[in-house]
This record gives sequence, structure tokens and C-alpha cells, in this order.
Amino acid sequence: MKRKFIYLINPISGTKNKGPLINYIFRNTSERNIPFEIADTNKEGDYSFLIEKITAEQITDVIICGGDGTINHVVSSLLNVKVNIGIIPMGSGNGLALAARISKNYRKALEVIFNGKASLVDGFYINNQFSCMLSGLGFDAQVAHDFAHQKSRGLFTYILQSIKNFFNYKTYEFVIHINGERINTEAFFISIANSNQFGNYITIAPQASMHDGLLDVVIVNKKNKVFTAFSLLHHIKLGKVKADISNQTKKNSITYLQSTRLTIENLSLAPLHVDGEPYPTAANVEVKIIPAAFSLLLPSN
Repeated sequence: MKRKFIYLINPISGTKNKGPLINYIFRNTSERNIPFEIADTNKEGDYSFLIEKITAEQITDVIICGGDGTINHVVSSLLNVKVNIGIIPMGSGNGLALAARISKNYRKALEVIFNGKASLVDGFYINNQFSCMLSGLGFDAQVAHDFAHQKSRGLFTYILQSIKNFFNYKTYEFVIHINGERINTEAFFISIANSNQFGNYITIAPQASMHDGLLDVVIVNKKNKVFTAFSLLHHIKLGKVKADISNQTKKNSITYLQSTRLTIENLSLAPLHVDGEPYPTAANVEVKIIPAAFSLLLPSN
């Protein structure tokens, strides 16, 4: 089947000038004789117009040049549409792309678009809001809310907001219903993961897979503040922070669970984020997996 692309470029994602990217896309896609068009993303995050366009124009691939928030908005609009999703990471965190081993170098990422393989990956609903990567309550959600109000974007700004919120540290009360159990906890944050990281190589759910039909639930309990500080701040100068939580579960400082669905009673009304974007919180949070939610272009090896 002959391929046809539409590139959606977020002009304000991340910190990079998009001019070189656009020129590279134009030159390399044209050389391969693939029909394509380039369009801007929209602030409203409404891509329902794409559904009719994909069908009428026989578009095979929607390429998102942006961050996790943009990916969320586009994919959620196309869940029932037969189309491949490609990613050229241009955001501040790029959690889904990095979990999928898609390079932040746009030249390498575009090579995946041309020569990669399409694979079905999971998503999930959190209070009927689609999430393709990772959502959560507590500390990381507060960082997302604060980050959204900053004039400048990028990793450095995110780190500053993380440090600020760490020193204003507070915990939240939750009751979690999962796998027939009831867990009462006072926690720093809860992450519900379909991919293994927040972004920027900060690994939070090392066992997470985008293809296993399971959600990975990570609960960082109150007594684990020192470990959390390590996971967020240690080796920042290297640009890589990886928390191997597999050995921490035995100490009960981190609870790591897997399930297809869960309910969280958010007793303290902890802030909520969905794929790194701030989202209105709720007293009750329902989460359920969507197996094989969409087709994603992945590296072939």
C-alpha cells in the first residue's frame, strides 16, 4: 500500500527552532516520493478533523513532531482510526518516545518513520481521559502544574520545578483498590505507567511494557523521601536519572503492582497529571487499560 503522510508540528514544544526540522522533513520525504503535508498542531488539542481527512485522502501515517502532551491529544482523537502514528520527539520530556527507543535526534527519528515497523501498543483511561504513557497523582503532578505556568520550557526548567517542589514536600492520603486488595497509604506520589519513564531518562517503572496489557502502578510511600530525592536529583549533571525500584519493594518504601484496572480514593485531593500535562483532580480516580490501543512506528531492531 502506498504511504501518505501528514506531519503535525507543535511550534512551541520544547526549546528548539523547528526550521531545520521542517527543511529536513521536506527534503527527505520528497526524495522518497511519499505524498505529504505539514500542518501546525492546535492549542485546543482537538484533532477530530483528522478522522474525515484520513479517510478521504487515504493518509496512512500521522507523524507527531512534539511532546507527550501533543501525542496524547492526537492519539486520543484517532483511537478508532486505522492509521500509523509516528513520533519525532520535540518536547521537554519525550517519555513515550524514549520508552519506545525513538531517538531525540530528528534525523534518526525520521529514519524510524521511513523504515521502522508498526506495532500495536497499549493505552489507558484515567477518569475517561486517555493516557498513552504515564499519569499520576502527587509530587510529579504538582511539578507538571507548575511547569505549565513557566515562560521557558525544557529540561532545566523542569529540574528547577522538581527541586522547588521537593523542598516544599508534602504527602497525600490515598485508598487504592487493586487486584481485590484495599491499600491505605500516605504517599509522596502514585504513578500509573504504560511506559517505563517520566521522560528525560528518569525511569520510574522498569518492568513496564507498552505491549503486555497491564498497568504498572508505583506508589512512593511517605518514608521514602530520601530515595525520592536521589531518584530526582542525583546525576542530573549527566542528564540521566534512573531509579531501580525493584529492590526497594522489599523495604515497603515503594509499592510496585501490576493490574488491568484500579480505583484510587484521592482523600487529600492530590494534583493529577495525564501524560505530563496538568489535569483537574478528582476525589475518585478510575483507571483501566486499553489493550492494543493504537499503532506506533517503532525501530525495526
